[in-house]
Amino acid sequence: MKVSISGIRGIFGDDLSLQEVSRFSRLFGSYIRNNFDQLSCAIARDSRQSGNIICNVVIGCLLEQGINVYDLGVVPTPVLFRESRKYSGSIMITASHNPVEWNGLKLLVKGRGLFEEELDIMLKNTIHRYIGIGEYYKINSTYLTDLINHIPISNDIKSDFKVGLDFGGGAACNYVNRLFQLYKIKYLSINDRFGFSSRGPDPTYDALDELREVVKLNKLNFGFAFDMDGDRLVIVNNRGEKLSPDLTLLLCISGAIHNKIKKFVISLDSSITIDKYIREYGGKVFYSKIGEANVIKKITEVNGEIGGEGSSGGFIMPSFTSCRDGLLASVILCSLDSKIIDECLDLASNFTQIRTKLPIKPQIKLNDMLDKIYKVLIPYSTQVIDEDGFKFIFDENSWILVRPSNTEHVLRISLESERNRSNSLYKLVYSKIYEIYEKI
Repeated sequence: MKVSISGIRGIFGDDLSLQEVSRFSRLFGSYIRNNFDQLSCAIARDSRQSGNIICNVVIGCLLEQGINVYDLGVVPTPVLFRESRKYSGSIMITASHNPVEWNGLKLLVKGRGLFEEELDIMLKNTIHRYIGIGEYYKINSTYLTDLINHIPISNDIKSDFKVGLDFGGGAACNYVNRLFQLYKIKYLSINDRFGFSSRGPDPTYDALDELREVVKLNKLNFGFAFDMDGDRLVIVNNRGEKLSPDLTLLLCISGAIHNKIKKFVISLDSSITIDKYIREYGGKVFYSKIGEANVIKKITEVNGEIGGEGSSGGFIMPSFTSCRDGLLASVILCSLDSKIIDECLDLASNFTQIRTKLPIKPQIKLNDMLDKIYKVLIPYSTQVIDEDGFKFIFDENSWILVRPSNTEHVLRISLESERNRSNSLYKLVYSKIYEIYEKI
């Protein structure tokens, strides 16, 4: 089980037992009681099979803590984030892009994810004694109408524009299609029933063969693939080619730049092309640790306007939702001018990102392994950023980030370089990291 600002995640029935769900839910209920006058918590879940039973336990534990519960049912994570601004706390029952046997709890306060110091305080809480049962309500979100009012772009979308939507059987089913109908965007959809999908839950790793074929056969402008809880978005272009998740963020940021936005916060593992594009248009770039709550925290610190995580295809517009929002990103992408799209694709074509993960045996301490990696790779580097794992800068066009995952017991390895150099650089670095792992 992993506990981080990305949530509490584990394999349901294994390390994520109902007892653990109960413990974390009661701890969070106590945290709300300790820090807020309004004892309220909104909840939602994605479409995983284990979501319903976990949801019932979460509801019971919050009610037992005297917290009023407002239940949205099965909705995408961005929908809960938008709704959560009305309540003291919120819990999204999801493991996002993790395999379907996983599940978890994503904890929110004040319309955003818990910061690291807040999570530490919550975990050290003493669970309050019973004082009375809270009240339970079923509610509906205003997300769809809120988004249309926030992003009035219907006139920017060409009448012959058409996209393919791959919901992956996740919580975006019945939401994105309704959103596109309201914007009058034409679409074809696949994997559009809760819990049923021909592909895996993570579109950043899946080949998206079915969506690519739909785009090519029907001559669509785009294909959009969502993860299980709708916060990630991966693009297929009009030739049926899957684009890197970083391009989702780059394209959305290009739209923001042409709307006069200047201050951006991106995670350390985002593509160098995003940095180059922002600076080319006179914008400022600030970097944060990985994790959307870290991006939001940095946005707050620097008074930023837009943020995101390139590696997850995650775009964040905190004026609307303080999380990665695949639904919002999909609408913005439909409004972009073809010249802007071509400009971004041309810039990105000069670079290649390689992202992988190395599963680590549970008995191995990831920080000890990182220290050994640092000693081996430092001679190749011109600069090292140690804010989140180690990011080794080789030159102005090449970097590698090695860090422990927030969601799995793995070492995440992200690398970017010029297209003709990336593979050789990756082979060199990965061989050295794996050699270290074998010797531990």
